[in-house]
Amino acid sequence: MNKPDTMNAPNRLASAFAKPHPALVCFLTAGDGDTAANLDALVAGGADVIELGMPFTDPMADGPAIQNANIRSLGAGTTTADVFSMATEFRQRHPDIPLVLMGYANPMVRRGSEWFANAAKDAGVDGVICVDIPPEEDEALGPALRAAGIAPIRLATPTTDHKRLPAVIEGSEGFLYYVSVAGITGKQQAAQGSIEDAVAILKSATDLPVAVGFGVRTPEQAGAIAKVADGVVVGSALVELVAEHGSNAPAKLRELTAGLAKAVHSAARGTP
Repeated sequence: MNKPDTMNAPNRLASAFAKPHPALVCFLTAGDGDTAANLDALVAGGADVIELGMPFTDPMADGPAIQNANIRSLGAGTTTADVFSMATEFRQRHPDIPLVLMGYANPMVRRGSEWFANAAKDAGVDGVICVDIPPEEDEALGPALRAAGIAPIRLATPTTDHKRLPAVIEGSEGFLYYVSVAGITGKQQAAQGSIEDAVAILKSATDLPVAVGFGVRTPEQAGAIAKVADGVVVGSALVELVAEHGSNAPAKLRELTAGLAKAVHSAARGTP
């Protein structure tokens, strides 16, 4: 298989967040169902950025929906090499849509950070979110990603205070992912007021786009957040559709994504 064209890699994330409207970021777990068809459905529905989850045996930050997706994917035999194959094929089909890998340190560093970063570059990946490597341990993966032209995307949380925030921002690229609840994915949503306050603090500290996720399930929720954030991340609600509808999931994913995209894209930022 030919390698995808990666010449536009440094620009895809920037372009997604430079549009006149906030960006919709959609997550699915690699290897859970027909990944190619499901990802294509997200793009067709209007997703601006795709997050592809790398299945792992102990996804500590994830709630039941994504935990179960990891179990299904691993049970089907999905490997890291398979994830890169899916990414490569996605890039060939969608040369302009940013693709971010999200997961945990073990699959990313077990063969060496340079190996992982180069494999991600060859697959046309634009950014990487590693949930369990803190900023203070950036050397474990960050330098290799930057050398390969891939954005290390950091997480900020409600417990990230003003003393630690500079360490989170330093070395982060692409966008800053604000985890709006101090808990696992998909179980609860933060109050809109707390999201607005947190985004204001983050945007005063960095020029990076700020995308908000965890607990966002409906177009109404996404639209409200999009009024103050640069992007909205939706994961568990989409993953649940894969579990519920199986081979019929693409149509359902496209439908929900279209509703989310309409709400997010029509929001006027800065008007809470």
